[in-house]
Amino acid sequence: MATTNDLKNGLVLNLEGQLWQVVEFQHVKPGKGPAFVRTKLKNVLSGKTVDKTFNAGLKVDTATVDRRDMQYLYKDGEDFVFMDVKTYDQAFVSEAVVGDAATFLLENQEVIVAFHEDAPLFVEMPASVVLTISHTEPGLQVTAPAPAPSPPPLRPAPRFRCPCSSTPVTASR
Repeated sequence: MATTNDLKNGLVLNLEGQLWQVVEFQHVKPGKGPAFVRTKLKNVLSGKTVDKTFNAGLKVDTATVDRRDMQYLYKDGEDFVFMDVKTYDQAFVSEAVVGDAATFLLENQEVIVAFHEDAPLFVEMPASVVLTISHTEPGLQVTAPAPAPSPPPLRPAPRFRCPCSSTPVTASR
């Protein structure tokens, strides 16, 4: 148990039997009336975001979330296989739990996987990922001052628009 004064970004709360992660919070002390805490909460399983206001000092139930450093190994059908870097245990994480992070996952990349009661909740990617542009279409010579952007195929798979180029380029997210 914690109070609303202990809220911080990333904390996972157990509200009405569901797990909610604190995305934003703001302690408000109006000139008249009691203080309160305005929060933006994200449902860990569904991704739904809601705004919720708590009275200051109210007790809230926090969930025990174990964040483990893991290494992405490979994709096995619908599941992604991760290995704990400390214990070498492997965990199968569904595509729904990995979410948009699947677009930027590279083999042997280290990520943080959050678990609650040994069930994976979400995958936290590093702040930046290095991707390699494998091919771009040749640009046409025009009189325009800047070359027209073309969408290059990246490894792993996301598509971005970039200036035309004939040499391999490394991009960061």
